[in-house]
Amino acid sequence: MNNKLFVIGLDCADPHLIFDRWADELPNFKKLMAAGTYGELESTVPPITVPAWTCMLTGKDPGELGFYGFRNRANYSYDQMSIATSAAIKFPRVWGWASAAGKKVIVVGVPQTYPPRPVNGLLVTCFLTPSTFSDYTYPPEFKAEIAQVVGDYMLDVPNFRTDDKDNLLQQIYEMTEKRCKLVKHLLRTRAGQWDFFMWVEMGPDRIHHGLWKYTDPRHPKYEPDNHYENSIRDYYRYLDREIGEMLELLPDDAAVLVMSDHGAQPMVGGICINEWLMREGYLILLDEEYMPGGQNASTGQPVPLEKVEIDWTKTKAWGAGGYYGRLFLNVQGREPNGIIPAGQYEATRDELIAKLESMVGPDGEPLGTRVFRPQDIYREINNIPPDLIIYFGNLAWRSVGSVGLGRIYTFENDTGPDDANHAQRGMFILVEPDKRGNGRVQCTWRAIAPTMLGLIDLPIPAYMDDERLR
Repeated sequence: MNNKLFVIGLDCADPHLIFDRWADELPNFKKLMAAGTYGELESTVPPITVPAWTCMLTGKDPGELGFYGFRNRANYSYDQMSIATSAAIKFPRVWGWASAAGKKVIVVGVPQTYPPRPVNGLLVTCFLTPSTFSDYTYPPEFKAEIAQVVGDYMLDVPNFRTDDKDNLLQQIYEMTEKRCKLVKHLLRTRAGQWDFFMWVEMGPDRIHHGLWKYTDPRHPKYEPDNHYENSIRDYYRYLDREIGEMLELLPDDAAVLVMSDHGAQPMVGGICINEWLMREGYLILLDEEYMPGGQNASTGQPVPLEKVEIDWTKTKAWGAGGYYGRLFLNVQGREPNGIIPAGQYEATRDELIAKLESMVGPDGEPLGTRVFRPQDIYREINNIPPDLIIYFGNLAWRSVGSVGLGRIYTFENDTGPDDANHAQRGMFILVEPDKRGNGRVQCTWRAIAPTMLGLIDLPIPAYMDDERLR
């Protein structure tokens, strides 16, 4: 049984790019694939950074965890939201089980690790950390060592939704270089001092959202032979070289797991969910200028829904923007001014599902939208989920929450330039010492936590599935 596991987390890394499109240009990925088991990894619903990473590391689904994205309803009021930080996680992640068993751990950049919690080893928090002026390490004094190794550590790029692509690329490379430099420093200086080592790089996610249209001929805004044609490929090649250097530093008895939380695909456009709800009669505004046909609608300037006044005495539903759609119902006895009788709740959901799934695109063809009831897909429900989770065009279109555009379809993102949406399937590669891999297979996110625990010789909790990556 192996007793060491080195985990490389690449947020948003896409299986098609690594396994197919650029396989021959990524020698270290290819070497790992040849030696191990690899394939597509079915992500959570929804397939986004929060909650996907935590689901994979706890074995709990979003309903069990009680958060369904970065921002969640704090209560049944109309405007109070909470951010899902580490404080929202009530179950141990793999390194928590390892720490409790006396094993040494190193954790760098894994989402939802801020504020930092004690571990039996070292921890560096994630992109949700306000800044490096915050306490972003455990123990706190480890921050000084990081500064000596990399200078000003970068938790994230300041703004990946920007038209300044040259600056964006510079920031992504700088962030990744510093993270990799820190990881390699720890591999050299803490050799023999860890049983579980996991780091996550956000660079793939940031470069996909910022530059996908330049590199994917499937994207409606793609132009051949543009200046940034090879930007994502070159970044993957850079990552491959960095990973190769890390592999050279690993002990012979360490298993290696490379994984992503979801994949990527072209973002065709956005569906203005609240514009659609207004046209269908579910959402009524007091600010008539933002209603369809209103004065602001003629200018087409997007306005966040929270900045307009809603007539809650007549409104049945409202929605939120993001890579997937969230729809909330205004229910009697639940929301402050709810108007949908509890007895009509399911009928209203059924009605909305039928309408959403029958939506057509601007060309009149079916969008292929998928709609989920949280109670149908999660083992249990905690806190406050959306009443409906929506994949517009099966995630080819994002949800746009702003109003005032005067149309349902948009091809400009209301939160800044963004070229890619998330894809349901991420990737994994698992290599175990002295064990032959199984080639290309498919697994789900539920296989991750029990596989990790098994690889470091820890018992697997009864609540985790029997699925494994091998």
